[in-house]
Amino acid sequence: MAGTYQRLVHIIGDRKKHIPPRIPVSKSTWWAGVKSGRFPKPLKLSEGITVWRTSDIDALCEQFEAQTTK
Repeated sequence: MAGTYQRLVHIIGDRKKHIPPRIPVSKSTWWAGVKSGRFPKPLKLSEGITVWRTSDIDALCEQFEAQTTK
């Protein structure tokens, strides 16, 4: 499992911790998107640690940018 990974807080941000969102959606919207297939599936590293491949998140951001520039 080589590569870089991101936890949810680094994807959707956290105002209290001053972490800006890459994808500005709520936690419930994110998980609904994962369930529906709109957002990438996570990897479970342990019971309390869920991550996403940085390459998957980068591709999702590029996809959103392409949609907004049309």
